[in-house]
Amino acid sequence: MSAQPLTATGRRSVAELEDLAYELRTKLLELCGTYEGAVHIGGDLSAADVFTVLFEYGMDVDPDDIRNPHRDRFVLSKGHAAVCMYIAMAIRGFFSYEGIVETYGQLDSAYGMHPCKVQLPGVEASTGSLGHGLPLAVGMALGARHRGEEHRVFCLLGDGETGEGSVWEAVMAARSNELGNLVAVVDRNRQLMTSFAEERVVFEPYPDKWRAFGWNVVHVDGHDMAELVRAVDDLPPATSDRPTVVIAETVKGKGVDFMERNLAWHAGSLGAADLDRALTALAASRAATKENV
Repeated sequence: MSAQPLTATGRRSVAELEDLAYELRTKLLELCGTYEGAVHIGGDLSAADVFTVLFEYGMDVDPDDIRNPHRDRFVLSKGHAAVCMYIAMAIRGFFSYEGIVETYGQLDSAYGMHPCKVQLPGVEASTGSLGHGLPLAVGMALGARHRGEEHRVFCLLGDGETGEGSVWEAVMAARSNELGNLVAVVDRNRQLMTSFAEERVVFEPYPDKWRAFGWNVVHVDGHDMAELVRAVDDLPPATSDRPTVVIAETVKGKGVDFMERNLAWHAGSLGAADLDRALTALAASRAATKENV
């Protein structure tokens, strides 16, 4: 089992994590309803469960000691999902949600549309250009190896960006350098900005591609919190010699029926009526999930 979060006295239960993911989605929609510009809401909603399990269960981090050398590192390769990361970090205690709402997307704000480690302490890497995050994470993991450190480096990618050659160069480099301290998580929502993934790039057989490069592959339902927790619990030791990829099958726009798998909601904004409709749909989705447990 992975190390407990630095400030935690116990691990979150699956039910608690599900409640936190619902809170994260609610706050995402509320921000999307107050911000005048477009928010990448579709891919934020697809990754919300992954963000929750990483920040609230999987990663060894302390919001009150963000430079602790023993902390796990997190790189958001799909940088357009920054607002989801910000809110996940706010729920974890890094900063306030209200501060995000007040300044998101404004000039000189710490909460830009893509994350900037110079502007926002606690962010490990500035990202935005797709295909760059995993190479950065490989460098961080390799540096940790050279320093004799045993923390993990987590990297969240979108499946669309894995069409970039730089991703596969990083995949090969990670296995060649035996970086068992590296964990990639792929938000496999099967949609690009304006099309469905397989219409533009043939990814399948997707898990087999990662296996062919020598990675440990874990394939999960990215909206099943119990499966995500097991994936974290079953990670090989950080001292092992094979990096791990968790391929999380997700739905873009998850939880809001009129956004789910709808290409129009890659990015957008919500008026008052649409916000109310979205929150009602999300509440209904959460209630249905509880009934099925």
